[in-house]
Amino acid sequence: MSQASGSGPSEDRPLPPKPPARAERVSLRTYARLFKADILSAQPARLYRAWMAEFKTPFFRSFMINQPDLVKKVLNERPADFPKSDRIREGLAPLLGRSVFVTNGAEWERQRRIIDPAFEGGRLRDALPGMAEAAKACVARLQNHADGRPFEVEAETSHAAADVIFRTLFSLPIEEKAARDVFDAFRDYQRTQPLLNLAALVAVPRWMPRFHSKRTRQAAARIRHLIRGLCTARMAQIAQGQAPDDLASKIMTTPDPQSGACFEVDEMVDQVAIFFLAGHETSASALAWSLYLLARYPDVQERVAQEVCLLPPTPEMADFAKLPFTRDVFREALRLYPPVPMMVREAQKQETFRDRRVPRGAQIVVSPWHLHRQTRLWDNPDGFDPDRWRTENGKTCAREAYIPFSSGRRVCTGAGFAMMEGVLLLAEIVKAFQLDTVAGKTPVPVAFLTVRARDGIWLRLTPRSPRRPPSAVADPTNLRSDGPHGPETHPEAPSSG
Repeated sequence: MSQASGSGPSEDRPLPPKPPARAERVSLRTYARLFKADILSAQPARLYRAWMAEFKTPFFRSFMINQPDLVKKVLNERPADFPKSDRIREGLAPLLGRSVFVTNGAEWERQRRIIDPAFEGGRLRDALPGMAEAAKACVARLQNHADGRPFEVEAETSHAAADVIFRTLFSLPIEEKAARDVFDAFRDYQRTQPLLNLAALVAVPRWMPRFHSKRTRQAAARIRHLIRGLCTARMAQIAQGQAPDDLASKIMTTPDPQSGACFEVDEMVDQVAIFFLAGHETSASALAWSLYLLARYPDVQERVAQEVCLLPPTPEMADFAKLPFTRDVFREALRLYPPVPMMVREAQKQETFRDRRVPRGAQIVVSPWHLHRQTRLWDNPDGFDPDRWRTENGKTCAREAYIPFSSGRRVCTGAGFAMMEGVLLLAEIVKAFQLDTVAGKTPVPVAFLTVRARDGIWLRLTPRSPRRPPSAVADPTNLRSDGPHGPETHPEAPSSG
């Protein structure tokens, strides 16, 4: 790809918030302090324009790659040579155990053989009614805030995303006590667990303590205990022939085609934990930033408000073809604020990247946060421009430099689900409410488990007057995604691989 021109429809807009970059040269001690506080602002500004950067410490060596062909080599062409790094599993082990998110090799392949059938074919269509009910419940709860007073929206998007997950996984609305308990425990966990801990940064012996905080361990244990209760109860329902036909039942009754074995309860607890992390936490982050961007840019919000009039009270799959601009707004929010900001792989043998030696065991960091803002690739990379997806630059970057759900064999199996969920919730909220920002409350992006706002995202809501749908309906032939992760190409449900 050639150097981006820097022009675009949103070039003159005030830019959406972006964390400050650190100084180019800092001591290892300073870097560790910055990294612990927020991995985004701990990085230098040059990463937004570099094709590759090397980091050396006494404990590990890592390479961040921002060049599309290198990213493709690691994620798409040779994934077996760059498996997920054990350093990430060290940080997330208290909650995720040995789920599909952290395993590699034969273990990962077996897990995907059991999980994938639940997310194929018409399962996305089957999930839509539960998703729509969750969206209606979200709008009903937001009515309590529709008085023009400031309120923090991330808590509400977390509630909505958790509701979607439990309605589709266990046929339970979030109001059910078991689902609500898991939601509260996970909220505690994500506030106490950094993306990486000491064992993730330093290769330490297996017998050595992992230095997870007491609150982290307690929250993870509580979540797993509650999930175990749900899985055990479902096992009993399956044995009695009384289980609902939802995602949990499908996964728990699907045998591995090679061994004939199904997941045991312990394995299912691991998988549900990652469904909740990938399907709840990431969706909540993406929806919150989408709502903030619409509040910050009223002209874009007005276009969405005009479009969502076309969404009927009980939406069907075909109705999503009527919401192309709403979908592009959500895609743009995922570009600017990818929920998972960095992915770490490990080189299994010595490699050569850009004429530079990459030793065996080096950590390879693929950063959607930096790739989505690469100044050599994107027009107006820091600007909010949902219309970019219809430009040649946007279409090219969608194929080469847009990976909010990862890419290749380990692409998030819930990509299509997440897109449908995000567009539906966004549409229903804008259909019901006018969104406005709060003076003095500009959110500062930080990376914990996902990209969140340091002090929350504060908005004002007021009821929106009902609108009549426009007479002309958009031509569905123009609505297919130009990127690799549109609903048409990933019709699956929440998980991550």
